[in-house]
Formats: sequence, C-alpha cells, structure tokens
Amino acid sequence: MRKRFNTTGPCIAGRHYMLAPQSRCPELWQYVENQEFFVMHAARQTGKTTVIRDLVKRLNASGDYHALYCSLEEIQEIQDPHHAIPKIVELLRVEIEWSALPNFSESAAWIRQVDPALVLRAFLRKYCSELAKPLVLMLDETDCLSNGTLISFLRQLRHGYINREDTPFVHSLALVGMRNIRDYQSRVRDGQETLGGASPFNIAQRALTLGNFSESEVISLYEQHTEATGQAFPLDTAAQIYTWTQGQPWLVNAILQEVTEVLLKNDITQTIHPEHIEQAVAALIQRRDTHVDSLLERLKEKRVRRVVEPVLIGNELQIDYLDDDVRYVIDLGLMQESPQGLQPANPMYGEVIVRTLTYNSQKHFRLYDTDQETVSRPFDLNSLLKEFQQFWRENSDIWVERYDYKEAAPHLILQAFLQHTLNGEGTLRREYTAARGRVDLCIETNDKRYPIELKLRYQENSKAAGIQQLTRYMDSLGCNEGWLIVFDRRPEVNWDTKITWDTHHEEEKTVYVVGC
Repeated sequence: MRKRFNTTGPCIAGRHYMLAPQSRCPELWQYVENQEFFVMHAARQTGKTTVIRDLVKRLNASGDYHALYCSLEEIQEIQDPHHAIPKIVELLRVEIEWSALPNFSESAAWIRQVDPALVLRAFLRKYCSELAKPLVLMLDETDCLSNGTLISFLRQLRHGYINREDTPFVHSLALVGMRNIRDYQSRVRDGQETLGGASPFNIAQRALTLGNFSESEVISLYEQHTEATGQAFPLDTAAQIYTWTQGQPWLVNAILQEVTEVLLKNDITQTIHPEHIEQAVAALIQRRDTHVDSLLERLKEKRVRRVVEPVLIGNELQIDYLDDDVRYVIDLGLMQESPQGLQPANPMYGEVIVRTLTYNSQKHFRLYDTDQETVSRPFDLNSLLKEFQQFWRENSDIWVERYDYKEAAPHLILQAFLQHTLNGEGTLRREYTAARGRVDLCIETNDKRYPIELKLRYQENSKAAGIQQLTRYMDSLGCNEGWLIVFDRRPEVNWDTKITWDTHHEEEKTVYVVGC
C-alpha cells in the first residue's frame, strides 16, 4: 500500500509519511524515568497523540514499564463529576483489557461501589499494587473535562502522587491536551468551585509543548514522498509551503495531500511546482475542512475575541501579554508572538480568520451590485473606494451591529468589500503588524500591486503617521501609489467631515488619504 500524507488522526508508520515521533519530543523518556507528572500541550492536530502513543509503545517494549494510553474525549459531555469520574475509571479498565497489560482483578461492578470522590485514586492504587512493573499513564484530551470533574480528577491524582512513597501509585503521568496547565487553573477559577489550598498543579513539574515543523523537517517529510514515488518538487516549492503554514503539521500534510491526490490525481510523473501549492492553499482556504472549522469556532469565544480583535485592527496597546487569555489563544494555535507583535499563527490562518468573520458580509454585498459588468471593467481602486465611502456613509451603523468584533468591524467590512469586488480576479494579501499600530493590505491584480493601510481614529489625527508608515510599506513593495484609509470613529463628528479624499505627494510617491 502506498503511503499518504495524513490529515485524519494519529500517524501510523508504514501507512503515512511522518517524522520520527521520538525526535519531536525527545525529553519525554527522561520525564518518565524521573517519575514526573507533567503536562503536554499543543494546538489541535500537531501530532500529540502520535507522539505519546509511540512513547507508550516504546516503554512497553523496553520491558521496564507497563504503559497505558487512554483518551478522555468521550467524558466531555458529562457535567456531573459523580458520573464522570467513575466513567473515567471504566475507560481505564477497558483500555487495560484491550492492551497487553495485566487485567485489573476487580470487575466493573467494583467501580460502582466506591465513592466517586475516591474511586480514581483507589483504582490506580489497587491496580498499581497488582503490577510487577511501574505504571506509566498517558491521559489524552484531559482539557475537555468539565470544571467539577476536573477538580475531582486532579484532586485524586494529587492525593495519590503525594502519598506514593507509602502507597503504590502511578510512576509517571502525562496530562495531554490543547491547553497549558495555566489554563486549567483559569478554568477552575472562573466558576464558584475552587481547589482552595489543595491545588494539584504543584505536582505537575513541567508543562511542555509540541511545536510546528521546522523548514528542514518540512523538506524531510516531502523527501520521503519523493523517495517512495520518484515524484519531484523543487526546494522553492517546499519553502513556499513553509511560508504559508509556518510548519503547522496538519496544514503541511493537507497541502501536499491536496496537490498529490486531488490536483495531480496521484500522477507521480508530474513535478510539484509553486503554482500547485498556491492552488492547494486557495482550495483549503475556501473549503474550510474540519480542522480549520473547529479552530475558527473558537473565534466566537469572548476570551479569544479580546485577543484577536486588537490584532485585526493593529492596536497592540490593547494586548496584555501577561493575561492568561493571550497564552490561551497561542496554545490553541490561532496566534503566535513575533518581532512584529502578536500575529496569526501562519498566513493561512490569518486569511481564513478574516474570511470567516467577513463571510456573511461578502454574500450581502451582492445585494448592492448594480453594474453587472463590474468584473470586466479595468480595475480602478480610486473609483471602488469612492463607492465604498458612499456605502459606508449610508450603511455603517447597521453593518457594524452585525459583528461581534465591533471595533474591528470597519476593517473587516472594507476587506469583505474588496474581496467581493475582486471575485477571484485578484488576490488580497494581509499583513498584521500590531506592534506598529496598523494593518497593511495589498491587492495584486493584472500584474500590479495596490498597497493599502488601514487606520482607526478616535481622538488624535492618524493621518501624518499613517502616510509615513504607508510610504515605507510602499517602498518594501516597490510601488509609487498607495492608499491610506482612515475610519473616523468619533461619534460627535458629522459625515461631511468624515468623508474626505486628499492626495499627497511625497518623494515621487502618491498617497491617497481616504476618510471614512
């Protein structure tokens, strides 16, 4: 059977192209030998399950440990800890029966007879006392537990941990999920329930993450395909994949799966070129597969919006980097820290975030199309922006109310307007520069670039600083024309003052300042 690029579930050696799991997190073995309880967190579909299942397999093969993997995902919908904790124990018992480990001596009925507040630690104590080797436990999807269940779950683990010198208990344990231990704490603190002084977090000695692929690892992954099939791709193609994905494992695999299986229909005689990558990226952005959709569902969360919205409008001063919400959004894989400030984790996510938030607006803009020949006309950005000014004057109040991201709504509505106008006849590229107080756009159509800078005005005049920033952006693109769009958000200012159009000439450059 020919290997494939995998986008569904853990990678399986012999079936999927994959990096050696132990190379992605080599310190795990040492954590086990040190008898540590630790947290392993990373964004969705970055390879966590592949890595820990491989570790379990290697630990059992060593002959020194009994290692068990168990996912707690199906406990997610159980809110009452009195039902959820016994269910966790039942899951562990079933996983033990299906594994090569010795069976637990008691029947399932035993679980129902023990107090739910004690049953997890009692089960683990009793089972560890029956084993001739230390037990290593890898608990996946632990961050899906409801607050009450999480409190009881962690308390019982902590009790077993601190008494394990006197009573048999788990040798080493990993809590695996998307969230760092810091977010486990913030979830508990949000509600009325509290862990009080009996916090289990001081037993988790480490919180490690699983990073994205490096560019060399991306190349290594694709070289496996070339070695297996003979299908060639130039190095600049691999570099392009890394630029779009920043090594996010699912995206890396999804692009090559799209190219090899969909675009080229498994024709291994064809070389993979950069244009194939661009086509695959466009298809994935449009299609929004389950991985992307589940990630973007997070955009509806208030704590995510608090972090993402300042990035969308280029206002880093609204971002508190010590806030748990910032770390939460980074751990989800939506954002990353960079020298330019907080940014989308990769250009593909940046594109999909805006398209998701503006999807309905793009559809609604069809109601305002009056000229059916618009697409066939020569592209005229000045005329388009004057049309937008009129639209904004007449409809802004209604349209802004449609958005949960109200402060970012002007930026998002304009981008929806431009995306709709291009209608596939050009590309709208976005550059997030929160640390520089702006958002840069670039329209690429008919072999020409149109640099645009977006600003919000509440009090001070942003025009002078905006012109300077835009001219630097124009220099980087090699353009002599640019557009600075300033949304005046002052409620006391009338529309005749807000809607303006000025032309500035600076060092052989022309800047159009568009007031909205």
